[in-house]
Amino acid sequence: MAENTVKEFAEAIGRPVASLLEQMQKAGLQHKSEDQKVSEQDKQVYLDSLKRASGTGDEPTRITMTRKTTQQLKTDGRKSVNVEVRKKRTFVKRSDVEDQAEKAQEIATKAAEVEALQKAEAAAEEKRQATEKARREAEEAARIALAEEDAKRKANQENKVVEPVLDEEAQKKADADKERRKQDEKRRAEQARKARANPVVTGVEDTAEEPEETLLKNTKVATADDKPKATKPGSRKSAGGKKTGGKREDSFEDRRLSRRGSKDDKRKGGRRAASASREHGFEKPTAPVTRDVLIPESITVAELADRMAVKGSEVIKVMFKMGAMATINQVIDQDTAAIVVEEMGHLPKLQKDNAIETEVIDTISYEGTAITRAPVVTVMGHVDHGKTSLLDYIRRASVADAEAGGITQHIGAYHVETTNGNMVTFLDTPGHAAFTAMRARGAKATDVVILVVAADDGVMPQTVEAVQHSKAAGVPLVVAVNKMDKETADPERIRNELSQYEVISEEWGGDTPFVHVSAKQGTGLEALLEAVLLQSEMLELTAVPEAPGKGVVVESRLDRGRGPVATVLVQNGTLRKGDIVLAGLNYGRVRALIDENGKQIDSAGPSIPVEILGLDGTPEAGDEFMVVQDEKKAREVALFRQGKYREVKLARQQKAKLENVFSHLETGEVASVNIILKSDVRGTVEAIIGALRELETDEVKVNVVSSGVGGITETDANLALASEAILLGFNVRADASARAIIEREEIDLRYYSIIYELIEEVKQAMTGKLAPEYREDIVGIAEVRDVFRSPKLGQVAGCMVVEGTVYRNKKIRVLRDNVVIYEGELESLRRFKDDASEVRNGMECGIGVKNYNDVKIGDKIEVFDKVRVERTL
Repeated sequence: MAENTVKEFAEAIGRPVASLLEQMQKAGLQHKSEDQKVSEQDKQVYLDSLKRASGTGDEPTRITMTRKTTQQLKTDGRKSVNVEVRKKRTFVKRSDVEDQAEKAQEIATKAAEVEALQKAEAAAEEKRQATEKARREAEEAARIALAEEDAKRKANQENKVVEPVLDEEAQKKADADKERRKQDEKRRAEQARKARANPVVTGVEDTAEEPEETLLKNTKVATADDKPKATKPGSRKSAGGKKTGGKREDSFEDRRLSRRGSKDDKRKGGRRAASASREHGFEKPTAPVTRDVLIPESITVAELADRMAVKGSEVIKVMFKMGAMATINQVIDQDTAAIVVEEMGHLPKLQKDNAIETEVIDTISYEGTAITRAPVVTVMGHVDHGKTSLLDYIRRASVADAEAGGITQHIGAYHVETTNGNMVTFLDTPGHAAFTAMRARGAKATDVVILVVAADDGVMPQTVEAVQHSKAAGVPLVVAVNKMDKETADPERIRNELSQYEVISEEWGGDTPFVHVSAKQGTGLEALLEAVLLQSEMLELTAVPEAPGKGVVVESRLDRGRGPVATVLVQNGTLRKGDIVLAGLNYGRVRALIDENGKQIDSAGPSIPVEILGLDGTPEAGDEFMVVQDEKKAREVALFRQGKYREVKLARQQKAKLENVFSHLETGEVASVNIILKSDVRGTVEAIIGALRELETDEVKVNVVSSGVGGITETDANLALASEAILLGFNVRADASARAIIEREEIDLRYYSIIYELIEEVKQAMTGKLAPEYREDIVGIAEVRDVFRSPKLGQVAGCMVVEGTVYRNKKIRVLRDNVVIYEGELESLRRFKDDASEVRNGMECGIGVKNYNDVKIGDKIEVFDKVRVERTL
């Protein structure tokens, strides 16, 4: 059938066009004018809408089928009985069944409550009546016994015959009858109590379901008016009824038998006996349960609800009533959680975050006989002032020659014995500016600081920093004025300069000893050691060697063959092979102890530096370590610390992200240099990252994607490829698999052994990321003397070059009264009708300005050039 317009369709059905359009829009059609086409599908949609509006368009939700069958049953003899069976099936939609089931369940619940109440009242009334009846029976029995006794007494008086006393067997029989009556009364009272506690409610009959339709049986719900009904043991209903294909069939005979059975049961009280047989022993607790709820520093709503054994929605409701909006996974603080727990009737118990650590630390005892221990001395000072050379002479070794670039780049720990038999432990710290954190850790772990100052160089920035570190740690200072063998040595200058920082020598009335030494010739070293030992005696340093080991991590690294290796300094107790050590975020059993000479030892006492193997990772330099007794406790503390470290790190990252968002909104995108850093020791990694952070500016940032200890692995190479980062290896190398990826993907890999070079090259890479900066140089100025019209070029300005040179291919500005009114480029530059590339000072020319025709006499045309300026950090 051809499509009609809205107007034709309205004429066909006899309705006004406006009314038809309104009804079509209500039906969901997009017709708005009478000229739009109406398809057969649109007509069907419109018709369905009219049917729904009139109530005739809904599909039937219920179909009822009734079927009658007649059967003949033969009885004894030749008689037969016609039996008519009527079957009724109702098919409804699944949604309707579910709704009805919910309504039936609700009705059943209410009916059960009403019936339970009625039964409880009936049982109470029955118990009262039974008690009253028993009381009356007892009174009647007592009265009868009294009357019989009086009659017997009278008879005895009349006949003057003494009756014999009841024999023993009759007395026992009477006692047994009395006891049996008591048991019957007790059993009836118990049955009444159980009936009140567990009322029996008739349920809803089963409903069989089909894939598309549901067979709905005649459902009967127990109400408050219904009496409890029981069926005969032999009836068909008690056997579950006849079922065919999952559908239950009832007959008039079943109903008749059911009615008879229920009447008989009413008389016999069978329902009460059946309910008593199905009784169970559970009784609902009536008193509220109060729990002790352990609350940490922060907890989620779901976990708090779980600890109180309630639903999370109830906790949210309580918080909502208290004026706090929360979700099931929201983290709340300890105070809020305590208020919620008290509101819900439980007892809150506040738990501190470091409770696990405190418990482990409290179990360790450091009691025992204290002995004098050797002092721990840190050598500090400016770079190249001779710290390591001084230690070399003391140790009779050559450490400075092995250091890359001749400078120390990590903390070295050694212990030596003096000529007097005293032992001194030395910590050699780096002097470069990048190793500030290392020097701070060295000052905290030490007893005395030796400040090395070159006599020919004076006080330098790292010298002042060392003084500040020692004062912050409260450590006494001994100044070693080195390089006294040089002719330019000036020790008085050192005293003057250090006095500005409140370091006054003993010669000037202060408390700081100044010792003149020469690391090259070995002069003055004995006096230096004596000054150190004198300071340690004044401090009265003691330790308990029998106690478990305790100290500080000096350095850590990852060895390919031995795994994580940590250099530790024992400060108290004794560290033994096989001990369980907890160091910062890591723990493990000590598999080997190695001294500074590379020899394995069995134990290390106070003030002894030693390398330990067996930790599960590389701890941070400066972390405290301790020996614990239980490995399980050590693991719990380490995991707890790792979780706290992860939370702090994520919070810091989230804060940085928010700050970056606002900074980007203000200044736009910031360039960054991605770096993956691997080093030989943990302390060097921290120092390099700290030095790179100081290079950052508002325009270029350093993004350390990953950092770690050990060689460059395949994982590092893949990460560098994904993040477009530069691989930096400090005293480490890449393995074979990593080198294959680096060569194939052409990843930028650089090796370093001196920190100066690494920082300088990263600085150059950051400089390359800076946005280009341009400077404008004015190369010529022409003054407009006259204006001409050209059919091809439009307006042409006749000019005189009054300054510099005018070039054809450079940018120009048009100035009027020294105000810029246009900026663009030249379209043509001519001299005597010939094109010219440039016109010099004092010459005339014709200038055509591109896309600008408002040049006037007296204007100036300024020609300028953009020059890129080299930028540096």
